[in-house]
Amino acid sequence: MNKREEERLRKQQERLEKELARTEAMSVYEKEYGACRYICGIDEVGRGPLAGPVVAGAVILPKDGSILYLNDSKKLSEKKREALYEEIMERAVATGIGIVGSARIDEINILQATYEAMRMAISNLKVEPDLLLNDAVTIPQVSIRQVPIIKGDAKSVSIAAASIIAKVTRDRLMVEYDQVLPGYGFASNKGYGTKAHIAGLRELGPSPIHRATFIKNFV
Repeated sequence: MNKREEERLRKQQERLEKELARTEAMSVYEKEYGACRYICGIDEVGRGPLAGPVVAGAVILPKDGSILYLNDSKKLSEKKREALYEEIMERAVATGIGIVGSARIDEINILQATYEAMRMAISNLKVEPDLLLNDAVTIPQVSIRQVPIIKGDAKSVSIAAASIIAKVTRDRLMVEYDQVLPGYGFASNKGYGTKAHIAGLRELGPSPIHRATFIKNFV
């Protein structure tokens, strides 16, 4: 083995050790509540967009063996999110998704719609969790013990995993919506209020997936 190859392997090993340490640090809540058999991370995406649903993810990770590179979905590239999505779906003890559309968001407001999506995600798990680790919120009408963690998607591997499956699910939905509702740029902006999106909204008017309560200033 030449020196260049040795150096490459050394750096590779250093990166791996750094990632293992980071993942370990993001498992503190999972270890703290390790007496619980099923710990479920909960997170949502899509509270801020002008169009499309709010989507919640619920993930129970296996206790034997960690998934590396889990992080707040916003800090990951699309390619990395997609790869992690597949690994989470394959290796998790259970996953659940909850989707609440724009009409319901307008009806009950975005916060209540977010809670509803989270309750749906929990109910779609194939096993019932003993503990919920939530990103910042306490979900009403849920009898399972909850631990809200501020910026939880960057502090808990379970919440990070939930964040990733919610984000990938919602992004894929918005790409599909772009096929049937062209002109707003949903594939690229995912329903957020970009300049091009607002221009499309003013030119074409609202689509069936726009949130009436969010677009009052633009139409």
